[in-house]
Amino acid sequence: MAEDPLGGADDEFREMLRRFLAGEGDLDPAKLAGAAGLPTDPLMVARLMGQLQKAMNANADGVDWQLAKDESGRIAAQGSIRSSAAELEQLRQALNVAALWLDEATSITQLTSEPTLLTRADWARLTLPVWTQLAEPVATSISDSLTEVLDQQVPDELKSMVANAGQMMRSLGGTLFSLQLGHVVGQLAAEVVSGGDIGIPLLPGRDDTDVQAALLPQNMTDFGTGLDIPADQVQLYLAVRELAHARLFRHARWLRQHLISAITEYARGIRIDTDRIESLAAEFDPANPESLREALTSGALIPPKTEAQLAALGRLETTLALIEGWVDVVTAQATSRLPKADAVAETVRRRRAAGGPAESAFATLVGLELRPRRLREAAEFWQRITDAVGADARDGLWAHPDLLPGADDIDDPSRVIATLQGGGTVEPDALDQALSDLLADESGDRPIEGAPGEAPDEPNRPDEPTA
Repeated sequence: MAEDPLGGADDEFREMLRRFLAGEGDLDPAKLAGAAGLPTDPLMVARLMGQLQKAMNANADGVDWQLAKDESGRIAAQGSIRSSAAELEQLRQALNVAALWLDEATSITQLTSEPTLLTRADWARLTLPVWTQLAEPVATSISDSLTEVLDQQVPDELKSMVANAGQMMRSLGGTLFSLQLGHVVGQLAAEVVSGGDIGIPLLPGRDDTDVQAALLPQNMTDFGTGLDIPADQVQLYLAVRELAHARLFRHARWLRQHLISAITEYARGIRIDTDRIESLAAEFDPANPESLREALTSGALIPPKTEAQLAALGRLETTLALIEGWVDVVTAQATSRLPKADAVAETVRRRRAAGGPAESAFATLVGLELRPRRLREAAEFWQRITDAVGADARDGLWAHPDLLPGADDIDDPSRVIATLQGGGTVEPDALDQALSDLLADESGDRPIEGAPGEAPDEPNRPDEPTA
């Protein structure tokens, strides 16, 4: 057999990685954890190094979704407190009252499945399949870009070594991304108060047409702490919001897949700036990993959005704003009996506008901010529609995606109002209708897929002691 022309370079590269992951190199492993946006406590650093060593030896390709699931559950369970039976019963009563109040505010019918009460760990476990679906295009783009940089920057005689090194880098990068995603979802589990709090329905229903509503008792208690608002009013308001959000998505059955498809298509268009990666590698100082952390967490590796991405993002933001604005208006009408409803509503608006640290981290991972910027304008739009033509005509605009108002309508609702007052509906033009029919034929109403090889877990029902 001919002698290896690389002279064992592949083994040397693997040994270098092994020494680094064992903490024998010049770079402190804690600094790597901090640069990746992960905690630098000894336990997290040990887990990071252990998982990276495992990935190097396994040479797996892509993101380890099971690792993301395990990590999110571990983070979500930290600080979790089980609610008492009395607290759970109080929330169930709030949900019953909220359903009755909503019947007076909207013609959209009640849900077919009972709302559920979830612990933080429940929420992380049940929602991770959707998070992985949203994050996978970006993870793939990052892995492909790293491999491309390696392939372009080495001489031809070292290509075979780089092929093996590239495989290891994809494995290491996928593992790091899995830990980051799991950590973000675990943190989000401590922030959200309900299933629809993020703006899109994340929980699996019993079938394709079902939408699951849910509340997180511990996080609802944290939400109301220090507000000087009676706890029962906070509970009722948040319960109405969650049920309104879930009812809307069950009524407009096209809406969930419409949003998920728009987000994933936007994410697939993301490309990593390989020139920036090369520059970052050349300038990186192991003694000062702050520059690496800044590049990874600021989105600096993602080039400016293309015109197509900007257009898609504009449509997505408009849809998200219309959803949240409709929920705000319907919730305000349904909770008019609550003396402190306006105070709770303002708290929700401020919290939503500010976001949280975990949500910001997710925006960096996926390259997308889920909070709509034009929420107040959208709420004003729906209020004007309600005042002019009533709730039934207002809610009829959700019957088909082509009937949904656009950004121009939010600025000036007069066209929509005039059409509805004339006794008709806002008809799509022929081209829009043809495109919509074509897309419907190609995509169909498919359920949200879970993580690869995994079926979504069934949510626990209210009579199960989960919270």
